Amino acid sequence: MSTAAVPYILLLGFLFGSTLIASRFSVGQFHPTTYIWLRMALASLGHAGVYLLGHRQWPADPQLWRRAALLGVLGTAIPMTSIVTSLQYQSAGLTSILLTAGPAVTVVMAHFFLPDEPLSGRKSAGVILALGGGVLLALRGESGLPDVTRASPVGYGLVLLAILTSSGMTIYARKYMQSYNAFDVASVRMLAATLTVAPLSLVWVGFDLSRVTGVGYFALGYAALVGTFLGMLVAFYNIKRFGATAAAMALYIIPAVAGIGGVLVLGETITLWMLAGLALIAGGIWLINRTG
Repeated sequence: MSTAAVPYILLLGFLFGSTLIASRFSVGQFHPTTYIWLRMALASLGHAGVYLLGHRQWPADPQLWRRAALLGVLGTAIPMTSIVTSLQYQSAGLTSILLTAGPAVTVVMAHFFLPDEPLSGRKSAGVILALGGGVLLALRGESGLPDVTRASPVGYGLVLLAILTSSGMTIYARKYMQSYNAFDVASVRMLAATLTVAPLSLVWVGFDLSRVTGVGYFALGYAALVGTFLGMLVAFYNIKRFGATAAAMALYIIPAVAGIGGVLVLGETITLWMLAGLALIAGGIWLINRTG
């Protein structure tokens, strides 16, 4: 991995980690799907503002629209909704630890679909070790919540769905979308995700903001602008410039941000088993990325 990628990885890890804390707070006031589509709608407005104020031309390439829209549905709408919904069952810290298994899945997919990122014996051992950390946490039933002794498997399943879809779309973006402008892709991607989640949420859930406080609206705005608008731009830039595997390394900064922030802000817990699972996953990723 290039050392030039490190600042961008650290930045993305902070953006997404702090947004997990905001989202964990928000699910106590918003229905998850309502929160998601409002968050994405605000981010889409941010993109539209850049086009208007910056006198940028809205993308007209039909192929970009098709590919970015697919990225929006499978790489944004589904994983983001899954992750936020999982926060109803477990802490932001635990969710972020489980998400660190994502690069192991990305590495396996990259082996089959990206000719420049093959899977070696060492990488295979790293994948097994990293996924073993996630299995350990699942078997222990860790929740990261002080008042929940054993987590619901629903939370784990939702995170797994998010990992599979986002990893697949990371490979897709790396293979088919390197030639496109990052901002144009992010804009179409966010619009497609918003248009996917909003009508489904309005039909199945409705629109009830009666429990939302001023702090809740602030958390929504922070997540929309920091984690969604800016975060998605940085994420696509990392994939395009540094590759799928390097881009996925931001997931190892997220647990530190979400874990510490969750304890300080939300009263969550970090257990020894959670640290053990994280150590296994981190060890596996170290093997995957070790040179020589």
